[in-house]
Amino acid sequence: MHQVNEKKIGDVILDMQSISLSFGGVKALTNISFNVKEHEIRSIIGPNGAGKSSMLNVINGVYTPQEGSIVFDNKNFDKMSPRRAAEMGIARTFQNLALFKGMSVLDNIMSGRNLRMKSGLLSQAFRIFGAEKEEIQHREYVENIIDFLEIQAYRKTPVGRLPYGLQKRVDLGRALAMEPRLLLLDEPMAGMNIEEKQDMSRFILDVNDEFGTTIVLIEHDMGVVMDISDRVVVLDYGKKIGDGTPAEVRTNEDVIRAYLGVEH
Repeated sequence: MHQVNEKKIGDVILDMQSISLSFGGVKALTNISFNVKEHEIRSIIGPNGAGKSSMLNVINGVYTPQEGSIVFDNKNFDKMSPRRAAEMGIARTFQNLALFKGMSVLDNIMSGRNLRMKSGLLSQAFRIFGAEKEEIQHREYVENIIDFLEIQAYRKTPVGRLPYGLQKRVDLGRALAMEPRLLLLDEPMAGMNIEEKQDMSRFILDVNDEFGTTIVLIEHDMGVVMDISDRVVVLDYGKKIGDGTPAEVRTNEDVIRAYLGVEH
């Protein structure tokens, strides 16, 4: 079990303020505010169509909200761009794997290092001007991630040949290669069996614990969410209906109604 009191939760690193997002006339998110504190695991839950993935897309700049602002690391943004988000240390995994299926595990995770590489493409190609030394350092970092995620046996295997649970782990590894301050996990356990979910839960807790990475997690499995989260925000039809510790959210009448469809 996850003991919240063992770790030091820091100050607010991300503050989503009155975010509203519409597509055409359809409201995806309506006036949603919540924050994320450094070193915590912050989960976003809600039924299908609640706006969870839309919120992640606002955080990392894929969508621009019509209203509201994003404060990350004490800097205020009306809109974020994916590149700026990445440069500021926001990384994410995807619900539908966006891995390079024909490339090896090692090369997929190396692709997450591109942002960190200072030498240009030409010098990388010719291994000049310190590029070779830099590449060795990046490769060491990636090898550490591979060890950490216990996928050494598959380093050279094309990702497309791996079972689904391991592909998800490679996706996590590629995001970790960016050395994120804030890691956005979009249903990292979707389609997994119980054993794979337990493994992934352990890795998420270890990333949070050993790297000190702040994590925002979307997940459908309520057991997992309640076990590993420090705080949970609940969305329903694009509105916020609950926010607090797992214990507080579990007993929230609105949340119970949304999940169980209870008539009152």
